[in-house]
Amino acid sequence: MSSSPVAPKHPHHITQHGQTRVDDYYWMREKENPETIQYLRAESDYLEETMQHTCPLQEKLFAEMKARIKENDASVPEKRGEYFYYTRHEAGRQYPIFCRKHKSLDAAEEILLDQNQLAEGKSFCSVSGFAVSPDGKKLAYGVDWGGAEEYTLFIKDLTSGELYPEFFERTLGSAYERIGIEWGNDNEAVFYATLNDAQRPEKLFRHKLGDDPKNDEMLFHEADESFFLYFHKTRDDAYIMTYHYATNSREMRFLDANHPKGELKILQPRVDGLDYFAAHHKGNFFIVNNDGAKNFKLSVAPVDACGRENWKDLVPHRADVLVEMVDTFADFIVLSERKGGLRQLRLSAPDGVSDVRYVSFPETAYTVYLEMNSEFDAQALRFNYSSLVTPKSIIDFHAATGKWEVKKEDEIPSGYDKSQYVSERIHATAPDGTQVPMSIVYKKGLKKDGNNPALMYGYGAYGAIIDAEFNSNLFSLIERGFIFAIAHIRGGYDLGREWYDDGKVLNKKNSFTDFIACAEHLIAEGFTSKEKLGIEGASAGGLLVSACVTMRPDLFKAVICRVPFVDVVTTMSDPTIPLTTLEYTQWGNPDNKEHFDYLMSYSPYDHIRATAYPNMYISTGLNDPRVAFWEPAKFVARLRDMKTDDNMIVFYVNYDSGHAGASGRYDHLKEQARYYAFLMDRLGVN
Repeated sequence: MSSSPVAPKHPHHITQHGQTRVDDYYWMREKENPETIQYLRAESDYLEETMQHTCPLQEKLFAEMKARIKENDASVPEKRGEYFYYTRHEAGRQYPIFCRKHKSLDAAEEILLDQNQLAEGKSFCSVSGFAVSPDGKKLAYGVDWGGAEEYTLFIKDLTSGELYPEFFERTLGSAYERIGIEWGNDNEAVFYATLNDAQRPEKLFRHKLGDDPKNDEMLFHEADESFFLYFHKTRDDAYIMTYHYATNSREMRFLDANHPKGELKILQPRVDGLDYFAAHHKGNFFIVNNDGAKNFKLSVAPVDACGRENWKDLVPHRADVLVEMVDTFADFIVLSERKGGLRQLRLSAPDGVSDVRYVSFPETAYTVYLEMNSEFDAQALRFNYSSLVTPKSIIDFHAATGKWEVKKEDEIPSGYDKSQYVSERIHATAPDGTQVPMSIVYKKGLKKDGNNPALMYGYGAYGAIIDAEFNSNLFSLIERGFIFAIAHIRGGYDLGREWYDDGKVLNKKNSFTDFIACAEHLIAEGFTSKEKLGIEGASAGGLLVSACVTMRPDLFKAVICRVPFVDVVTTMSDPTIPLTTLEYTQWGNPDNKEHFDYLMSYSPYDHIRATAYPNMYISTGLNDPRVAFWEPAKFVARLRDMKTDDNMIVFYVNYDSGHAGASGRYDHLKEQARYYAFLMDRLGVN
């Protein structure tokens, strides 16, 4: 076997607050530098050579994962106007086919868009913003062929099947959500947002179908670099709403969708620390907000007098309940809340206060989230339900009767018996005495003798919550004796706003010490041992696991670190990098000496030292706009230079993708199989 790659050192001095640090690998930021690509290719060759012996295992894992998905499958049709819309997959094809049927599910199928055709000859393909005009005759959609989350917007005539001549580049979209395009109710106005050089969505445009895009009118320019500009249409099709997002405050504006040539009106001007979100219902805005309410509350105000001074509280602040979101329907209001770390759905009459009832769920630990629910007049609330042992189901909850109707439960073609597995909620004690919840799953009959392999996952940032949802891929590990655990650490909203605040900026290290405490608890309770424990995190979760590794390299045997945010101080000091200015209130601003010192106290890249480190699988996407490829590349290079052990470090570079990894469903499974094979190999699991 050849020796591991050695990256050239080109010392770069960075001085801040009178402190100078030397970054030998700063040059890797130069994507067009042949030396950069040469190093990345060397790492790719080393990975292939080093993991060659795991290829049979990778193939076996891929076959297992593939056997658990129904290859010929379709989503539950959703009614919008006169049509039922759905997506379906065909065996052997990577991407969905977007379809609809007119008035009846027995009608002939109409294919609106075949993503497989869009992806022909491409290594990556993501569709975002799929939006049909109100009259059902036109389709607007965005496509990203590089993984950088820069979408080109197209408009298709659904009668002729032809594309309109105009198209729009560098528009807002997402590999994670279907956002970025909306129609006015005149079927002619198209709204879209463009990205600036730092890939921040900042300008909202209105386009008239058939016009030259050069003549499009800019409705709003979000000049504040700490805000991202998003937009959406209300469920009742009444308004186009802008949503100005900063990590510690929000602002919304609205435009009458029946008069798309009109002007945006402000709902409530931005105030530092004021976070709110509004949904429209028959002349009123129902507003989830934190005005004097740390865990948020529900208020209401008329559209024509919607400033904060007119907000009337409906559901008050409660110390033990986090109010997450409000959704409005013609005959009922839905409030998504979280209590004890679990989401609950509160339904009420349209006034928001009478006829209150909660959806009852069949398990003590579960995941639930709302589907699109496009029909304002719907009489049933559609949501997705699962748990660590229950496959995902699409449920129609009939608001009037409380009837729970299962529209579909995901099939596991290779076979599955949930009674063979145990799911638990346990707690670890953090150094400051805080009880940190964990969700775990394992096969029935497991002995707590410390000999079991385990994989612990965490995130702990942005208030994001990693719920205990079903993932069929995990059973390739669980069937081999693994325990899988999710550490619900501070930095998420799991136990309310305070849980989030206690894991950000000058409290960020609580996320890491919580995670370490969870690992120690699994070991102390006999679930696993240091020699059998693997950890995994992605993006901000990659920061989590890499920080824990630099703090406690002795505690873990193997680490899966995907698209990790590891060069914290340097990145947060560069406002030209996407997300930097938005996230000063998440991580801190290094221009502030107190923030700089705190960031330096944990930044993984800056804390690599001469010691033994666990086996590590680190990955990146070359076109990643959220965490640039050079962060993990530099991290790997410095680890190789400093570590004193013979443990394996491999670096996977996807040259055709971004932050979300491979876009095709089979390619995604192959990536998953590779890092599971690494984990099993390093933990000595057959």
